[in-house]
Amino acid sequence: MVLVMQELLLVCLMLLLLCRHSVCLGVGAQDFRLYQPQDKVLVAAGETLTLNCTASGMIIPGAVRWLKGWGSDKKTIYDQKEKPLPRVMRAVNESSTDFTIYIRNVQPEDIGTYYCVKYIKGGTDKEEVFQRGNGTEVSVQAKPSPPLVSGPEQRVTPGQSVPFTCTTGGFFPKEIGVNWFKNRNPMTAQQPQVTEWRVKTYNMSSTVMVTLQKEDVPSQLTCEVQHSTLLARLHGSFQLSRVLRVPPSVEVHAAPSPAEVNKTVTFTCLVKEFYPANVSVSWLENGIEIKVQNISQPGKLRSGLFKLRSQVEVQATEEKNGSTITCVVVHDAQAPANSSAFLWISNPSQGELSKESQMLKDDRLIYIVVGVVCTVLALLVAAILYLIRTKQIKGKSSPSARLHEPEKSSEATTQESDPNNLTYADLNFDKERKTIRRMVEMSQQSEYACIQTNRAPNGDDNLTYADLDMVHLSKAPKRPAPRPEEASSEYASVQITRK
Repeated sequence: MVLVMQELLLVCLMLLLLCRHSVCLGVGAQDFRLYQPQDKVLVAAGETLTLNCTASGMIIPGAVRWLKGWGSDKKTIYDQKEKPLPRVMRAVNESSTDFTIYIRNVQPEDIGTYYCVKYIKGGTDKEEVFQRGNGTEVSVQAKPSPPLVSGPEQRVTPGQSVPFTCTTGGFFPKEIGVNWFKNRNPMTAQQPQVTEWRVKTYNMSSTVMVTLQKEDVPSQLTCEVQHSTLLARLHGSFQLSRVLRVPPSVEVHAAPSPAEVNKTVTFTCLVKEFYPANVSVSWLENGIEIKVQNISQPGKLRSGLFKLRSQVEVQATEEKNGSTITCVVVHDAQAPANSSAFLWISNPSQGELSKESQMLKDDRLIYIVVGVVCTVLALLVAAILYLIRTKQIKGKSSPSARLHEPEKSSEATTQESDPNNLTYADLNFDKERKTIRRMVEMSQQSEYACIQTNRAPNGDDNLTYADLDMVHLSKAPKRPAPRPEEASSEYASVQITRK
């Protein structure tokens, strides 16, 4: 039996050697068929790709391979006689008719056209293509990565306009949409920039400008991405508080002020509406640091901002009167801000003087204004009183002397040039007793008249009145002035200038 089998094998080998390759294939080559039924396949990135290929008819020696692409840039994906690639596996191992393969975790770089090819050996033992499938065009839909929103690297203060960027990548196809929101309110953004990243994949970048405000501490920016591979839109967010810095306002108050000597004055520093919370407070007295035992911690407001209240107690001694107490605030490692108040002391031993000094310091301007107004009013009252007194004096005028000139007639007109033509004089004299007589010096150009009156009766309020008619006083040689009369008479002298 063994000898028979050996003989049969020997005969077959001889036939193969004698038979030319093309002649032997011709016996069953017409019955061999290679089927690749898939024209196009769409698969999502990360999924498993199935490529179908089957053979029918006579079994022909030679390998079956899967190739990606055709021509000089073709790449072997699966070889029946070689160890498969890590992501590639055969659907039915050891099968001579089913050459279907699986490609796990498909990526956009797997996009291309795949061919199932049957090879045979030629006359020179070199493999030749016997049959090739129609090819399967594979498209991979790649989902965009979760959007990432980034802002400025350093914190900025309210009022500044800064850019925020939304990025995503690794998606296919290229078309993608982006929307921006601030606290669910739509925002206007620049046109997104889409660039090719790797083979058949794309990246996207979109930028929006935001002007930050103090109220933006709780605000949030949202970048919304939509793509054909997504069942739901992707969102990326950014808290504006991450890049916002709100500097504090600082106020210092002293209570009580002014303070009594040796009493305690409490200085309060109010640090208002700041963000972030990292802040430090120190106290200075005339530039020298005061150590504070109780360190205050910031409190949070409903707006998201913070506040802080710091206090220090200072002994109100006389030598500290007028001292400057300063609150120094360092916020978020920025330049310090400060505010000051003064320590005023009211010394009871000085009584009203101390109070007056304090009032002058605090209300100097008010007192100056009040003083000016009072001075103006006083001057006005004095002027009014003076005018009233002047009128009264004129109304109650003491006896006076009046010189009257008669009405001029036509005759008088002709005598107007006569210096001796004076008519009469009225004289009013005070009722008081004169002890000193007034003398009028005479000259050559004047006339002199003397009048003596009796003392007015007691209780008579009327003015003593005398009429003196002087008609053509004749020129007389120079004579001495009249002597004073007795004490019971009044004396008056009238000097008449020569015309």
